[in-house]
Amino acid sequence: MLRTVSEVFDETAKRVGHHPALRVKRGGRVEVMTWSGYRETTRKAARGLIALGLEPGRAISIVGFNSPEWVIADVGAILAGGRPAGIYTTSSPAQCRYIAHHSESQVVVAESGAQVKKIVEIRDQLPQLKAIVQMTGKPEHEGVLSWEELLKRGDDVPEADLDARIALQKPEDVCTLIYTSGTTGEPKAVMISHKNLTWSASTVIARLGFTEKERAVSYLPLSHIAEQILTIHGPMGMGSQVTFAPSVDGVLEAMAEVHPTYFLGVPRVWEKIEAKMKATAEASPRVRREILAWARGVGLKGGEARERGEALPFLYPLANKLVFSKIKHRLGLDECRMPITGAAPISRSTLDFFRSVGLDIYEVYGMSECTGAATFSAPDSYRLGKAGFVVPGSEVRIAEDGEVCIRGHHVFAGYFKDDAATAATIDAEGWLHSGDIGTLEGGFLQITDRKKDLLITAGGENIAPQVLEGKLKSIPVVAQAVVVGDRKKYLAALLTLDIDRITHEAEACGSPARDVAEAAVCAIFKKHVEGLVEGVNRDLARVQTIKRISIIPTDFSVDSGELTPTMKVKRKVVNEKYKSLIEAMYIE
Repeated sequence: MLRTVSEVFDETAKRVGHHPALRVKRGGRVEVMTWSGYRETTRKAARGLIALGLEPGRAISIVGFNSPEWVIADVGAILAGGRPAGIYTTSSPAQCRYIAHHSESQVVVAESGAQVKKIVEIRDQLPQLKAIVQMTGKPEHEGVLSWEELLKRGDDVPEADLDARIALQKPEDVCTLIYTSGTTGEPKAVMISHKNLTWSASTVIARLGFTEKERAVSYLPLSHIAEQILTIHGPMGMGSQVTFAPSVDGVLEAMAEVHPTYFLGVPRVWEKIEAKMKATAEASPRVRREILAWARGVGLKGGEARERGEALPFLYPLANKLVFSKIKHRLGLDECRMPITGAAPISRSTLDFFRSVGLDIYEVYGMSECTGAATFSAPDSYRLGKAGFVVPGSEVRIAEDGEVCIRGHHVFAGYFKDDAATAATIDAEGWLHSGDIGTLEGGFLQITDRKKDLLITAGGENIAPQVLEGKLKSIPVVAQAVVVGDRKKYLAALLTLDIDRITHEAEACGSPARDVAEAAVCAIFKKHVEGLVEGVNRDLARVQTIKRISIIPTDFSVDSGELTPTMKVKRKVVNEKYKSLIEAMYIE
């Protein structure tokens, strides 16, 4: 049965009202809100938004790091018949203005400090804006309401008025706007309905056997659909607990405290954990390194056995006791049944690394337009390097040109104010055209590249750069890789370096370089990296080999514009920003 968000919320609060729902540590003190308290406060926030002038079908914008207030503002807007639109905290004032203006937001809820300052700076450019609310602390700017004032304003709106709005809501109604990360231009507003959210969450919960006993750590941007499912709508369906990390940098600390039962890390998060673990291992005494090497060999065989449904190797329990259990406990993943990766491609080498220490990382494939997951992996249905099986109750097919197409209750309602883009994305039969190229074998999906990212060499060969970039990133010293060569005679690559590996690699090759800037211009270091790339080339077809490289003296980042907030490379930005380096690699 298709349901609205309010129906799910009410049922869960009634079923597990006394259970903890939202947990956050502030000033050294842990604050916990139960499901009953969560529902009561959210209804107050909804009435407060109505008092501020939020009309049914209209938007509010939310900008700030993950917190109970973020979630309550989001769900409160939905209960009031509104459409919350999240804004990434890394957005500039101009980018905040674009989303708040495009969504026609009547209220903006912002975190204290830099975020609320950005909104105050642009408020005169937002003709629909009726109020600005600050999530925490006392507002310093004139005309900005505190969170407490928002809740107090709700006292002026009768409960019956809110109930009347809720009663009019239908599963097909749009209740959330997700703005795409804009890798190719201005972000589009993905219209998500009640049924998109509730069906997607309930389907995953049922398939994975999740219950109210689950624990999660919230730290990825809540403006992204994946984190909304994992922090808001999944827990709402389960009645489970979410702990908010103090910051992105504080997520490992939060994990070690909470011991989550499921955890989503974008590939860059897993890569950073991997790099840190490898650096620690290299600095360990020889005996410890030898034990780890032995255990990792056993771990790889164990992972392969699990995948085939076979018995674990005889020595696996010993390796687990001596090594794997300690690593997982230190990471806070000792009780994690579902370590997940998604939002961008992950390299096979990173998956192999975690498998070798007893952790199978489960890949999820999807997009905002299908409310997160189109396919996902599970302990009983898993293939290393595959993006998982089709979400039960939905359909996936591969078009003649290799494009992945998706159909089901999770497919979005269209793009807000962009009928042309909607028509180009959802065909007459209801199939969502993903823009991704992939294969579907034995029920498991594998993504090879973005349709628009395919390179066509001067010789007419179609090259999927993401596959090659994943192999290049398996080189320990390489942080990011962008393969180029469209309409060229050969392929080349822009590389950034892992700052934590510079000293080790420099000593290995006799380079005097001691930081990224020095390594980027050191001929000895570049020759060393070229040798490592040649090692990758040996496993590639001739047309796929990387003939030249250029090392960029700084890593890509969100602030410098090369990465989206979910750590996807903005290929167009990189190609333009480093145009001279690319051209230099093709000078004969």
